[in-house]
Amino acid sequence: MSKPLKDLLRTADLSRADIEKLLTTSRKFAEKPLRSKKALANQTVAIYMTKSSTRTRIASETAIAHLGGSPIFLRSDDLQIGRGETISDTAKVISGFCSALIVRTFAQSDVEELGKHATIPVINALTDDDHPTQLLADWVTIRERFGENLAGRKLAYIGDGNNVAAAWLIMGARMGAHIVVATPAGKWAPKQSVVNEAKKIAEGSGAIIEVITDPKAAATGASAIYTDVWISMGDSEADRTEKIAALSAYTVDKDLIKLSAPDSIFMHCLPAHRGEEVTSEVIDGEKSVVWRQAFHRRTTIQALLYHLTRGDLVGNK
Repeated sequence: MSKPLKDLLRTADLSRADIEKLLTTSRKFAEKPLRSKKALANQTVAIYMTKSSTRTRIASETAIAHLGGSPIFLRSDDLQIGRGETISDTAKVISGFCSALIVRTFAQSDVEELGKHATIPVINALTDDDHPTQLLADWVTIRERFGENLAGRKLAYIGDGNNVAAAWLIMGARMGAHIVVATPAGKWAPKQSVVNEAKKIAEGSGAIIEVITDPKAAATGASAIYTDVWISMGDSEADRTEKIAALSAYTVDKDLIKLSAPDSIFMHCLPAHRGEEVTSEVIDGEKSVVWRQAFHRRTTIQALLYHLTRGDLVGNK
């Protein structure tokens, strides 16, 4: 018998069955947050963040509390890791006290190393390469609006080919969806390795994966239009002027939204920079579901903690 999935380190770690289980449980936690209020009773969960956070921190601490556990929030300066202790030693120590570890940091390799040496579940709550917890929240939100049958629907991401764009490609491929990502060519496009991985997954799932440079083509007929900030934490300030100039044609405004499907939704993982990647009238307009996405950060992290600590997920074997 194969071992259950221990960690969520990358979006691609999840099988389609895992995603469906997590989406179902997330919806249940949305309806009744305290339905499993003793699942982590008398247990602690560490939240280690080297990047600032609003939604992830609040969602994580709330999710842990709703499961009956106690969160321990940690910054690098709170730990000996800030003075040179190894990641592997830190993972082993935290494993002796906590039932799970949620990490929000820069390098994907740091999360991978924590997962390798920790004996407890490690959850990637954002790295420079990936953002799996966000995509779970996104898909709960998409399902709430459109149901499970997305046949004939196109889901578009427009803007910077960053970690969210990468996760959007991989999750959409796993779910068998029609995914379009529109970014500038070159250094602001998604990594070719991610595109190749998404297309390989699509061969088995029946997904349609398109990576293009035309934002209007991506928006035309789309049921969802997603974007993210152009300048993220960790981005070089030296690149700011060049990057904003390259992305100026990718602002999601009312004219771009008019090209989308009549029942389309606008999505953004937040924080947003109004006037850059999106206009105020779009993000604050009637098609926007960004606050529901933010709400589901809690329900999905709660579902992840619940199932990973129980060993319910099988992973992508």
